[in-house]
Amino acid sequence: MALFSPSESPAVVVKEVDLTNGVANVPTSTGAFVGNFNWGPADEATRVNNEATLVNTFGAPSTTNTVDFHSAAYYLRYSDDLYIVRGTDASAKNAWDSAAGVAAPTINNQTHFDTQTFSNDSHSFVARFPGTLGNSLAVSVSTAGDADFANWLYQARFDGPPQTSPYAVGLDSALATEANSLIKDEAHVVVYDEDGDITGTKGQILETFPYVSLALGAKRSDGSTNFMKNVINNQSQYIYMAGMPAAKFGTNAGTAATTASDYTAGISADVNVSLNGGVSTATLTTGNIASGFDNFEDPNALSIDFLIAPQSLIPANNVTIVNDLVSIAGPNGRADCMVVASPAKNDIVTATPNASIITGIAGFTRSSYLAVDNNYLKVYDKYNDNYIFIPAASSTAGIMAATDNNAAPWFSPAGTRRGQYFGVTNLLYSPNKAERDALYTAGINPIANIPGQGIILYGDKTHLARPSAFDRINVRRLFLVLERAIAAAAQNILFEFNDEFTRAEFVNVVEPLLRDVKGRRGITDFKLVCDGTNNTPLVIDTNQFIATLFIKPARSINFITLNFTAVRTGVAFEEVVGTVS
Repeated sequence: MALFSPSESPAVVVKEVDLTNGVANVPTSTGAFVGNFNWGPADEATRVNNEATLVNTFGAPSTTNTVDFHSAAYYLRYSDDLYIVRGTDASAKNAWDSAAGVAAPTINNQTHFDTQTFSNDSHSFVARFPGTLGNSLAVSVSTAGDADFANWLYQARFDGPPQTSPYAVGLDSALATEANSLIKDEAHVVVYDEDGDITGTKGQILETFPYVSLALGAKRSDGSTNFMKNVINNQSQYIYMAGMPAAKFGTNAGTAATTASDYTAGISADVNVSLNGGVSTATLTTGNIASGFDNFEDPNALSIDFLIAPQSLIPANNVTIVNDLVSIAGPNGRADCMVVASPAKNDIVTATPNASIITGIAGFTRSSYLAVDNNYLKVYDKYNDNYIFIPAASSTAGIMAATDNNAAPWFSPAGTRRGQYFGVTNLLYSPNKAERDALYTAGINPIANIPGQGIILYGDKTHLARPSAFDRINVRRLFLVLERAIAAAAQNILFEFNDEFTRAEFVNVVEPLLRDVKGRRGITDFKLVCDGTNNTPLVIDTNQFIATLFIKPARSINFITLNFTAVRTGVAFEEVVGTVS
């Protein structure tokens, strides 16, 4: 732009100046969980919104991984936003169709598959995810070289036999029709549940791919790929196509089409492949779980609010996992979310659970970014027709998420108004008043079955060791929400000048947010300083910008005193009010 007027002659210039910056809404009810599942992508975060999506993505649970499955499912009873990482170990393998002596592969997800190199002659189809569930998959392919298409088991599923694709016909204008072509590159593909382990019905068709091409580079009329490998690898929910062995698909399969190509060469019948060799992870180690949670380390990649610790049987393992999560969530990590954890199960199933729990969690990092409850929940596993106990942590995090949605993050999630646990048959143990006192003193929030009230979260402490405003969940979550929202607003003034105009712009954006939170009972008062007192010439010369916020957070009630005072008939109440405390 010119230094002065943008025009050399008289003119009317219209310009727009955008001063509508504001504080964007930030999500506050997103959980993150790592567990052992039967199916689905491994070692990457996948978002699910309800139990049906959980089953479709990660499969129904077996008796070996039902606790992890239901931990995730119970969080989803309170919130529709959960990132899940499926953990695996080195034993996990994908089912596949392989040549003798070739080891089964491990393919965790699409990105992992894209980095793999397969021998074209050793195998054709691979289950999309690791695990024994892939052993139920089978694939049937009919190509133009199939001499008996009319008797192919799945021929009724398609409009007609495979012949020559329009793409191949277009290579030679002398070819009037697909039927007259000698190229004959088309194929029909069917993926089905051979053993019934996926759908419950043997032979159930899962997906079909009609009129795909064996020719490398084949395109549809809209310009999208029609090459069989690309179509399956881009669209299938169950398999990858790793290679096109000549013994199954002909000598020209996987080569670019020419007028001299004949994709029927070497083929006389349909191709039927049963996948096998899939292996599931039996039990996740602390290292496997920690590796899974590494996917949540970058706050710029995923916005989350709760890191939910999975089940641990042994106290030492529980300490290792929880402390790793605190290192991710805490001030030296993301600094924008909380860890929610339960004790190790072995500490609860003892003769003195209270003492064992307090001892077992003694190694937890004392941090305001951690909240600990005391229990396991008895729930019904409809998939295996059995009652199981799951860590309460996922439901406790869910209660916090539901509090966000029904009230606000700065409200306490505990008590009869917001602290009810849903779908719970019983607790592994229910502490009495003295036991609840001991737990609360140790920074553990009791879950108790209160007669007439139900199963309730009966505490709202963080696991901070010293007395502080941040030793309450609602205060910690208030600051996390404000910090995230205001930091996002501050991004808009990066690379602007540090002058009165920019500072006033920032104040005008942030103060309405703070007034709104005050009006919604989150804070009792605040002060925002962003002027020449903290943006001194030295600060400006070092390309910095400073805004200081002073906040008085609202406090939750933890102790109630009710004074009932009897007075004589002739005494005026004004005379005695203030004399009793």
